[in-house]
Amino acid sequence: MLDPVSRIRRFNRAVTAEVGALDTSFLGRGRPLGAARVLNAIGQGRGDVGELRDYLGLDSGLTSRLLRGLEDEGLVKTVPHSDDARRRVAKLTSAGRREFDAYEALSNAQAEALLARHAKPEALLAAMDLVAAALGRRRISIEQTDPRAEAARYCLGEYYAELSRRFKGGFDVSLSRDPEAADMIAPRGAFFVAMSDGLPLGCVGLKGGGRDDAEIKRLWVAPSARGLGVGRRLMDAAEDAARSLSIKTLRLDTNSALTEAGQLYRSSGWTEIERFNDDPYPDLFFEKQL
Repeated sequence: MLDPVSRIRRFNRAVTAEVGALDTSFLGRGRPLGAARVLNAIGQGRGDVGELRDYLGLDSGLTSRLLRGLEDEGLVKTVPHSDDARRRVAKLTSAGRREFDAYEALSNAQAEALLARHAKPEALLAAMDLVAAALGRRRISIEQTDPRAEAARYCLGEYYAELSRRFKGGFDVSLSRDPEAADMIAPRGAFFVAMSDGLPLGCVGLKGGGRDDAEIKRLWVAPSARGLGVGRRLMDAAEDAARSLSIKTLRLDTNSALTEAGQLYRSSGWTEIERFNDDPYPDLFFEKQL
């Protein structure tokens, strides 16, 4: 059996070489990867210098040096925060925006070339998703959103597809007690999505009805992110939202084929109860007093 540590180090070397981490001119644009990453983060909307530093995992000194270098090139300017003069915000200049766009085009082309030369691109992407979720665990955020938003609809689509694969008779959402979007928007309910660097990894809905009881619906976590505590964080967010809406009792249903869900509910204070609806798919029912 190959040594696990040696396999990880081989992977690290391969990624370092592939992304050009040691190149003095990342993607041929005249500056190393560190400066390019700062430029990219600002272009993606992470302009608050403190947040930028935390997102990239840099210390204050290195962040300042990288920003100063980009300022000297005329690509970035820093200004005081509109609400707090002690904080700084970095913004791209017109030249900086053009450089950001050039990096985006080159990075996309590099990614497409990597996939094109692999015999099993979907398997490669799945492996990358698994690694990215594990390495980026600290950057996974839980965000409240509209259940009709693109990220929410993606998660729900993946959730329905997984049920179709795992249920013996498949899954038809039209036969299920599919929650209305209005019931998952404040002040009736809430909807949360787990995000990792702009990509959705999971979701959960709080379906309210204007009473002191509500249901948890559509908990789903991408296979690549399972085992990282994302499901529990989503449930915690839904429960906190229920408390803020003065909801006293939560209920949910699930199917025994979804063993991970049942384990999560039992380990986080939910009590199994009798059936409370006529949905044809669930066979397990839970309740939690807040």
